[in-house]
Amino acid sequence: MSRIGRMPIAIPAGVTVEIAENNKVTVKGPKGTLERVLPSEMEIKMEGSEVLVARPNDLKKMKSLHGLTRTLIHNMVVGVTEGYQKKLEVNGVGYRAAKSGKKLTLSLGYSHPVEMEDPEGIETVVEGQNVIIVKGIDKEKVGQFAAEIRDKRRPEPYKGKGIKYADETIRRKVGKTGKK
Repeated sequence: MSRIGRMPIAIPAGVTVEIAENNKVTVKGPKGTLERVLPSEMEIKMEGSEVLVARPNDLKKMKSLHGLTRTLIHNMVVGVTEGYQKKLEVNGVGYRAAKSGKKLTLSLGYSHPVEMEDPEGIETVVEGQNVIIVKGIDKEKVGQFAAEIRDKRRPEPYKGKGIKYADETIRRKVGKTGKK
């Protein structure tokens, strides 16, 4: 049995979960509403203030979908109650981030500033000049946008310059040494 798939999802107060046909799950909470169509083979049912996910049989595909379906619903519930955020750090001389309206402007040592628009449902906050916080209720979108920002200038191993996640460690390498 899938250990994750078996666990019931507790629904906190102030959150409503609706399960429509074709396993379309809508989660409404204080921070907003999320909806998603989940694999139709899975059996999703409400029992009191809990959501349970069951699988029809023990085929390999069903086993993998079982845990996935449960985790996706759980992420939606956490998203509408607490929300998600990712923290990015901009390291390097002259590298900085600025925010004006919905536009994030990054100076990353290119000949031009890199401008990025906040996607719908995602908010970016700049702390100081080198910390960017990406916030939102959809875990997938938050992670995706944070990865897109990081891709504008990935951290390099010699000087550690670039955009990295706050919890990421960069493996440093030793540069060239001069001849004697």
